[in-house]
Amino acid sequence: MDEALWGAMLASTLRMATPLLLCALAGLLAERSGVVDLGLEGKMLFAAFAAGAGGAVYGSTAVALLLAISVATAMSWLHGLACVSHRGDQVVSGVATNIIAAGLTVVLGAAWFAQGGQTPPVTAAVRIGPLMPQLAESVQGLGLVGAVIGPGLLGHNALVYLAFALVPVVWWLLFRTRFGLRLRAVGENPHMVDAAGVSVQRLRYAALTMNGVLCGLAGSYLVLAQNASFSQNMTAGRGFMALAALIFGRWHPVKALWACLLFGFMDAVAIRLQGVQLAGVGEVPVQLIQALPYVMTVVLLAGFIGSAVAPQALGKPYLKER
Repeated sequence: MDEALWGAMLASTLRMATPLLLCALAGLLAERSGVVDLGLEGKMLFAAFAAGAGGAVYGSTAVALLLAISVATAMSWLHGLACVSHRGDQVVSGVATNIIAAGLTVVLGAAWFAQGGQTPPVTAAVRIGPLMPQLAESVQGLGLVGAVIGPGLLGHNALVYLAFALVPVVWWLLFRTRFGLRLRAVGENPHMVDAAGVSVQRLRYAALTMNGVLCGLAGSYLVLAQNASFSQNMTAGRGFMALAALIFGRWHPVKALWACLLFGFMDAVAIRLQGVQLAGVGEVPVQLIQALPYVMTVVLLAGFIGSAVAPQALGKPYLKER
């Protein structure tokens, strides 16, 4: 493997892991508060559509990001209204979010833009470009180290760095603050939190609000950084991969980070293997290569979901005692 390929693989891994990491942190916050969130895929898809539509119509990165975050947060609040306020089934609500997102984004895209459910491409001025392109280019001549550090670590946009910076922030919030202690307590024993005079609903809605913001960033990244427009079902199961990552990471932000990097690496390998001729085998089918990340998701869930210990109150509606 030559020097450029090392850097390209690292860069691709980080880029592919970014939306997964943002979505995994979103799900982690919600589920640490005791709310199952199977709707990560749908919220990310809604956010991607809002970013694509807002960026194409208004020509503003800020408006696209704001619309994506607002739509995803509104969907999180709707999930909270159904499950936290009215004690509905959290799994059914999450699945309904995914189904509605898959259909409504296509219908709205076809009605508003008449492009088969897609949005028009956003301009280069709206897209989020690399944060330090000159610095990345300046170190590329330093051999293997330069090839890895340049495009691999310094050639990314602000959302990539933000996603990885949020891992220690979420860890600090959960394990080093009073709010985090209460949030984890709500996911383990909401009756104890209520007895201490703290609102269980308020804490869960706070977690769902942060969940919506992170899902909005994940969805907007797909349009503003990876692709140039919204297309039908462009999340391609990333929300479920993020859910697998947080389970594999045992609801811990740092461990979920490593799981997301593993999925990102599998995506990067799948891209690199397309069209490659293997000795004695020939060209590997594209479909088989594209299935690698999803096969890894199933393997990890099958191997670790039984040993992972979820928050004790996860998925259980809380009824305030009178």
